[in-house]
Amino acid sequence: MGKSTSFFDCPEVPMMKAVVYRDTGDFAVMDRDIPSISDPKDAVIRVTAASICSSDLHIRDGFVPRAVPGVTVGHEFVGVVEAVGDDVRRVRVGDRVAVNVETYCGECFFCRRGYVNNCSDPNGGWALGCRIDGGQAEYARIPYADNALTPIPDHVTDDMALFTGDILSTGYWAADISDITEGDVVVIIGAGPTGLCCAMCARLRSPSRIVMVETREDRRRFALEHGIADIVIDPLTEDVCSIVGGLTEGRGADVVMEVAGGKGTFEMAWRVARPNATVTIVAMYPESQTLPLPDMYGKNLTFKTGGVDGCHCSEIMDLISDGRLDPSVLITHEFPFDRVMDAYDLFSSGSEGVMKVLLRM
Repeated sequence: MGKSTSFFDCPEVPMMKAVVYRDTGDFAVMDRDIPSISDPKDAVIRVTAASICSSDLHIRDGFVPRAVPGVTVGHEFVGVVEAVGDDVRRVRVGDRVAVNVETYCGECFFCRRGYVNNCSDPNGGWALGCRIDGGQAEYARIPYADNALTPIPDHVTDDMALFTGDILSTGYWAADISDITEGDVVVIIGAGPTGLCCAMCARLRSPSRIVMVETREDRRRFALEHGIADIVIDPLTEDVCSIVGGLTEGRGADVVMEVAGGKGTFEMAWRVARPNATVTIVAMYPESQTLPLPDMYGKNLTFKTGGVDGCHCSEIMDLISDGRLDPSVLITHEFPFDRVMDAYDLFSSGSEGVMKVLLRM
């Protein structure tokens, strides 16, 4: 049994509202049991704010084979700790916390080396909202709570902390593995929410320019207006390689992050890179990509790929607390949770300049 508030001592556990993946193309708001402690390392949180991620749309549309029908979706959320298991040490009942997208034990071969995306626990890696119940609900159970929950300082709002465990962790991880050095020219392909988080975190490493490549005019404008990008390029009307070459005395980009996952964007990434550059693949592709080694022979590129190792949430929260990161600018629309399906409609459509939606519980 876990330590808990009096709410969880009620003899009959009440129900809660949750967004449930019922089948391909079918999300619905349903009544679910409020979760309880089932392992000494668990915590249960009352969700105070959540968001919708593109990965949620991928689940809905049947592009995530590991997703389990019947699961409560959602992996971007913050809340207040309502109950903790007996082995939880780092958070207490009443703490405000941000939730990590990844579940990891902290003890296996991969976790000890910081590769938490490949945690060997059966529920390791991206499980919340995919293989186990997530946070588009009024309450959520969080396994390995000491690893998965990051306390939120009093002066940091829910809006500021909301993306700590997912897209901001992705941006931080991508900037880290890209080995950006001071003065580099960094090209980021894709100016959606994840691309913008990559740019925010790249900025921490003092590049000389951040160039964002994006087909949508509203996203190019957003990146410039918020100071996230220095230069934006429309690849439909402009020659990306020529523009970047003009910024680099013909060399090409020092670092490229491919975050779009669109038709031709993988090829664009390696072509715009200078010899000996790092090309980091953040995007997920709907189909296999071709690595034409004869065409790139002699460029001596380093490719880095994979899913985020989201084990730097404390460092990210410190950056938010110190005012060096403010991802809340990505929130363009807010909905009460009882209008969550309206929020899905808007986010899916990409209309009204939507970047991220906030679900207020």
